[in-house]
Amino acid sequence: MGVIGMDEKKTKTDLKERRRGIAFNQGNCTCCDDEKMNYTSLELKKLPEEAVLELGCVDSTVLAELREGEVVLAIGAGLDVFLASHLVGGTGRVISLDSDQQLVKMAQEGGYHNLEFIRGAVENIPLDDDGVDVVISNCAINQATQKQKALEEISRILKPRGRLMALDLVTEGELDITAGLECLDGALQEQEYLNTIFLAGFEMVEILTEADYQEPHLDPRWTAKIKCVGVKALKGCGACPGTTCSL
Repeated sequence: MGVIGMDEKKTKTDLKERRRGIAFNQGNCTCCDDEKMNYTSLELKKLPEEAVLELGCVDSTVLAELREGEVVLAIGAGLDVFLASHLVGGTGRVISLDSDQQLVKMAQEGGYHNLEFIRGAVENIPLDDDGVDVVISNCAINQATQKQKALEEISRILKPRGRLMALDLVTEGELDITAGLECLDGALQEQEYLNTIFLAGFEMVEILTEADYQEPHLDPRWTAKIKCVGVKALKGCGACPGTTCSL
């Protein structure tokens, strides 16, 4: 069995320094080689420095096209919750399914009054049915133990025609490697990933953008077989199941 060649401690240090350079200089995140999927230094300069160090590979808020006044659930979103808070404004609401006390502290100190944190698993989201406009998920679904259940829960809490913006790593074919990258754990093959979303009650499942995954310490044998994808889907309304619903 192949092993992803990387030193965990060194990788975390390198990633932290790279994130600092992204935010406070002019670069984009290099994990996913596609400008449409990256954070920009202009966006990140609006946020506390500590929050910037929580960035993921992809800015989910841009692809989700968040609007003022919307209710947003962020899953595994890190600093995206802070970006979302700005976008939905004072009339909107951002809920983060994350118990990370560092993020909670940053939100409190930064005066993010429309941002709240809840504890729970994506397979059992502690929210009522049909109450959320948008779910943004950043490298979270592929790490869920029960992916179908997780997506069904997301569908349940979304309003009819609510939208999911899921960002994840997928593979082309099976990878015979041990888990060495956090976001790669549990990654599905691309078509299986899309089918799982569809079977959970979503319609118009669409890949908005995709890019090769880049990681300096990744074994080069696997680089071409791992992709970052940004998938948008709408919760089915029940009136016209399938991908042709136009309501």
